[in-house]
Order: sequence, then structure tokens, then C-alpha cells
Amino acid sequence: MAGHLDDPVSCAATDPSRPRQTVPDVLALDEIQSLLDTDRLINEIETGFVLYSQGKVTVPPVGFLHFDDPPGDVHIKYGSITDDEHWVMKIASGFYDNPSLGISPSDGVILVFSQRTGALELVLHDRCWLTDMRTAAAGAVAARHLAPSRVEHVGVIGTGVQARMQLEMLCSVVETDSAMVWGRDPARVRAMIEDLTESPAIQAASLTVHAAETVDELADKSRLIVTATSARAPVLLADQVRPGTHITAMGSDDDGKQELEAALLGRADRVVADSVVQCSAYGECLHAIASGDITEADIVELGAVVANPSLGRTSNDQITVADLTGVAVQDIQIAKMVAQVRRQVARRPSSPER
Repeated sequence: MAGHLDDPVSCAATDPSRPRQTVPDVLALDEIQSLLDTDRLINEIETGFVLYSQGKVTVPPVGFLHFDDPPGDVHIKYGSITDDEHWVMKIASGFYDNPSLGISPSDGVILVFSQRTGALELVLHDRCWLTDMRTAAAGAVAARHLAPSRVEHVGVIGTGVQARMQLEMLCSVVETDSAMVWGRDPARVRAMIEDLTESPAIQAASLTVHAAETVDELADKSRLIVTATSARAPVLLADQVRPGTHITAMGSDDDGKQELEAALLGRADRVVADSVVQCSAYGECLHAIASGDITEADIVELGAVVANPSLGRTSNDQITVADLTGVAVQDIQIAKMVAQVRRQVARRPSSPER
């Protein structure tokens, strides 16, 4: 029975003979942002994928909550790495009418627990920013290992926050001079391009960004394509993609979502998933398996490709697809990074007063 006097867990908080637990630190978004380095983040996420594919990560099934009025989704992801310092739980929400209220559509928090004691040690009130960052970093990892050696144009389908962040993060791993953006709303495309021209990452890469009139134009010119939408019907078709193209699909992270025509995965020389289990359940792979275009045996995990490049792209003429649904190991890695950098900053000696 919950709260029974013989229950050592329930008694721990009230027994005066037991040591009192400290209150966990809470970090707000501005402090979290000051602790993150993009290049290190990409490497940490890459390492996490390898650990996951090696079976060294425990990731229970994702929790989903759906709301109709107003429309919204909540994703709950949690897990641990074997023999690690912490385990992590992430809650991230998206409520799509929020912009009409003048507030962000996203919110979220990451809870960092000790793997030794189970104590909650750190609360990262990141308002979903860490989720966006680790998702963008995953796209960079996929491009690093699957994109062709030379990418003249990067194509981005989508105009939301993740579409912007994907392009910014790609600047760290892909050599290119030009990017094009397509979205259903031309006004949002223009606004995205205006925002990107002010981005330090885009400016540092000397990247020019312009609008694509159609998906056909984007697919014809781009050898690296990122889809970052909430589409529930394909926005990129098999016959639109030219040989030598890599596609990273980010948007199908929940039931009913689909960005790529199933036949595109069937046409691809390599189909790569961040998690075969997850992508077979609600990613692009789900639709391609259901249609018979691929089988689960045709899918290789991204961590396996990182560890063994021969499993990925082996020719610039190949078509490769990365289906990324978001895995809890990414949340573990980014939360650990924030916690570690914060400790390092705290240990630095302060400057003497003058």
C-alpha cells in the first residue's frame, strides 16, 4: 500500500535520522544556452547513437499525449546509458495554436537524476530548446556520414524552427555555398530566409539562401535534402529525387505523420534509422514497410553506420535516406553535456579583484 509505515521509500522523506536530500538546481533557458557548444554537441550526439546501436542504452517506449482542443502533443522520453553518471527524463510539448496567442508553441523540461542514488540533481527548464538542438545535431550527424562528398545546394523543405536549425547545424559538417527553402506558405519562406541571413552560423559559412519555387526545383538541384515538417502526406516523392542525393527526414516523430513517399525508401540504396524499433513503429520506415517497399531487415541504424562507414554511403551516385524519430539517448547526451560544462565553469577560479 502506498505510504505504508514499513515502506522505506515513503519513510525516507520523514525519518529525521535519514540525511536530508538537497534541492536540485534549476537552470533557465538563458543559462543553458550559454553552456552549449555546437561542434561538441554534434560529437556527443554521434557518440550517443553508437552507444545506442551497441546495446549500451536503455530506452523504454516513448510516451505520447495528444490533445484536440486546442491541438497539441506531448512527448515523454527517458533512458540511461550503462555505467553512466546520470539517467534522464525529457518532457517536450507542442501546442500549435500558441502563436496566435503570442506565445511559443513549444515548452519542455529535462530532469537529470543520479544513476547511483536516484536523486534528482538538475532541472533544465529549456522550453524545448535542447530538444530542438539535439534534433538538429542528429541531422548533422546523418549528413556527416551519409551525404555525398560535395553538396552544391542544400534543400530544406519546411519553414519552422527545426528547418532553420537544421540548416544552421549543417554548416558545421557540410561544405556548400547555397541553400534553398520550400514551404507551402511563401510568406513564411520569405520570413525564414530573412531570419537566416542574420544567423551567425549562416554568415560564418558565407551561405546564400533563396526560395525554391517548387519541390521539383529543390529536388532537382539539391544533393542534400532535409524535410522538417508536420506533414501527414508525402511532400517528397520518389521520382523527384536524383541519384546521388541524401535525404534526412525529421518530421515523422508520431503516429500518422509522413514526409516521404514510401517508394522513395524502396528506391534508396541505403535506409538508415536512428532507431529501427522506433522508425518501424511511427517513422518513415513504418509506411515503407507497410507498403512492402522495404522490410525491417533493409534498415541499418545510424550508430552502426558511424561505427562502420561501409554500412552507409559507398558511392556518390547512391540515394540514401535517414529516418530520424528522436531517441532518448540524444536527450541524455545533451543533458550530460550541459551538466558537465556547468561543473567545469563553476570550478574555474574567479578573476582577482582589482
